[in-house]
Amino acid sequence: MSRNSAGGNMLDKAARILHVFQRAGGEFRLTELSAMSGLSKTTTFRLVGELVRLGFLERAGERYRLGNRLFELGSLVPRRLDLREAALPFLQDLFEGTRRTVHLGVRDGTDVVYLERMHGHDTLALPSRIGGRLPLTCTAIGKALLAFSASELVEEVLAAPLPRLAPRSVTDPVRLRTELEQTQISGLAYEEQEAAPGVCCIAAPVFAGATAVAALSVAVPREHYRPAHLAPAVRTAALGLSRVLKGGTDFAISLGGHRPAL
Repeated sequence: MSRNSAGGNMLDKAARILHVFQRAGGEFRLTELSAMSGLSKTTTFRLVGELVRLGFLERAGERYRLGNRLFELGSLVPRRLDLREAALPFLQDLFEGTRRTVHLGVRDGTDVVYLERMHGHDTLALPSRIGGRLPLTCTAIGKALLAFSASELVEEVLAAPLPRLAPRSVTDPVRLRTELEQTQISGLAYEEQEAAPGVCCIAAPVFAGATAVAALSVAVPREHYRPAHLAPAVRTAALGLSRVLKGGTDFAISLGGHRPAL
């Protein structure tokens, strides 16, 4: 595929349009897709038309959203599909035991990607969504995964400016390092209104052998946050799923190892 001086081939540019949905979800007008992808309106118009024709996007009036073809392809990704299916009974148990919103997430680079989410009865303004991603350092699931990632990744994250999703997001690397060390000891990660105001989470890592491949979490409103009550349920669900995955190699999604030297 030919390249031009304007910055990459057509496949690269189409990916930039799709990445807009990955970051934000929802539906967008052509002008919004152009602005958020950094592409000209003419290029955006042409590529969006092709993506609609291929089924990767759908048109809803003047707005565009992700199409069913992407869902069909995504559901065929073998390792994440297997992990999600193995995790569903434990997520269901955790949901039934707490009646709160529960998540399953994996690490992709320095982000959490959410593979599953079951809604509780509380109406929580959560930034998480299935297929969406958030920074590792702003979520309980992310901290659980980061604490058991390779030390090189941990140092990379701590050396870079820490993102802020909410006023209480941890942006002090010294404090974050301490939290990761505590997570390594307890096997639990905590997040208090760091991804969204009014929401707290507790997470536990899931292991396949010595590798943390995922994490489970429960999210509750701040006024109902009772760590001593919720932590055992989260830990039990994560341990149960880890036993199912024990000794397997097909679930090695996370790049991290067990207990880095912080």
